[in-house]
Amino acid sequence: AKADEFVAATLAETGAPGHWAQFNLGLAAGILREAAGLTTLVRGETIPSDVPGSLAMAVRQPAGVVLGMAPWNAPIILGVRALATPLAVGNTVVFKASEKCPRIHRLIVDALLEAGLPAGVVNFVSHAPQDAPAVVEAMIAHPAVRRVNFTGSTQVGRVIGRLCGEHLTPCVLELGGKAPFVVLDDADVEQAVDAAAFGAFANSGQICMSTERIIVDEAVADEFVEALAAKAGSLPVGDPSGHVVLGSVIDAGTVERCNELLDDAVAAGARVVAGERADSTLMGATLLDGVTADMRIWREESFGPVKSIMRVAGVDAAVAAANDTEYGLSAAVFGRDAARALEVAGRIESGICHVNGPTVHDEPQMPFGGVKASGWGRFGGEAGVREFTDLRWITVQQGARHYPF
Repeated sequence: AKADEFVAATLAETGAPGHWAQFNLGLAAGILREAAGLTTLVRGETIPSDVPGSLAMAVRQPAGVVLGMAPWNAPIILGVRALATPLAVGNTVVFKASEKCPRIHRLIVDALLEAGLPAGVVNFVSHAPQDAPAVVEAMIAHPAVRRVNFTGSTQVGRVIGRLCGEHLTPCVLELGGKAPFVVLDDADVEQAVDAAAFGAFANSGQICMSTERIIVDEAVADEFVEALAAKAGSLPVGDPSGHVVLGSVIDAGTVERCNELLDDAVAAGARVVAGERADSTLMGATLLDGVTADMRIWREESFGPVKSIMRVAGVDAAVAAANDTEYGLSAAVFGRDAARALEVAGRIESGICHVNGPTVHDEPQMPFGGVKASGWGRFGGEAGVREFTDLRWITVQQGARHYPF
C-alpha cells in the first residue's frame, strides 16, 4: 500500500531508479511472509538423560531486545531483514535507520505499526551522521540489548563486533564483499555475460553481493570480454526517474573512489573496454580488462559501476584468484560441466556461491552471510531462528533422585 511512497523516497534519498525500489518492495514482502512461517519453527527437542526419571529438554526462547542496523543501498530489503526474523521468533526490536535514508526506514516501521504490532515491539531511532558512533555505542552498551544485527561496511562492522565483544552480546554481521565471478573454459558465454552484467551493474554496483572481480579463463576470454563490453555499453544511464538501468550513485565520494581505482589500474596497464571516467553521480557501466593483483581495484571494494576483469589459465589459477581477497560473501562459477563447476564452487572461500547464476541473488528462506572479512552469522530461514533465540537446557525430575550424600 505504501509502494508509491517507498519509490519516491528511494529516488530522493539514494538516487536509485524506481525499478530498484519495486524490486526491494517485492523481496521485502517475501521476507515478511517467510518470517511469518518461521513462527512455527521455533522448536526444541527432548534429549535422553543419564539420570533416571529426568525429562531433559532443549528449548528455544526469544533472546530479548534486538538492535537492528541497516544500510542505504538495498534499503527496504535490508531494513525489513533487520526486523522480520527477530520479531517472528518473539523478540522486540530497536531499529536504527541509516543516516542516508531515514525516510525509507521510517516507512518500514510505519507500515508495521499500521499493520497492528503492539506499542513498543518495534522502536525507531534516527540521528545526524556525526552522532552515529555515540548512538551505536550507547545502544550496544545498554544491558537490555541481547542481540545485534548489522549490515554495512567491514570497517564499521569491526567496530560493531568489538563493542559487542566487550558486552558479550551476540551479533550477526553481514559486511563488505568483493565477489568473484569465475568463467571456466567450457562456460556458456552468452549466459555468463548476461549474469555478469546483472551482477556487476544492478543498482550501479552498490550491492554487497555485486560482481566485483570477473575471472575468465583465457580460452574464452576474448569472446567473453568483447560480448560483456558490448552489453555494458548498451545499458542506459541517466536520470533515475526515467527508464534507465543505472541511475545516480549515492554520492560524490563514490565517483571519486571509482575514478581513483580506474586511474590506478590504467596507469598500471589495464585497458578500459567499456565506460569511462565519471564526472557526475550518473556513472555508466565501466569495465577494466587486464587487471592484475597489484592494482587497487583488485583489492578494494569499488561499490560502484567500475569492475575488473582478470584473465587466467586453468581451474587452479581461477580458484586462486577467486580466493585472493580478504572478503568472502558471494561468488559465482560458470561452466557447462556442472560437476566440475560445483567442485570449483566448493573450493571458493565464500558464504554463498552460485553455479551458473549471478553473484547477486537472495531468497528469504536461504542462509545468507559471509566468511572472512565479510562477517559472521546468518540471516534467513531456520538459520535466522537460531541466531535470534537462546537455546536453553531445562529438566524436570520425575520421582526420587539418588544423591551421593
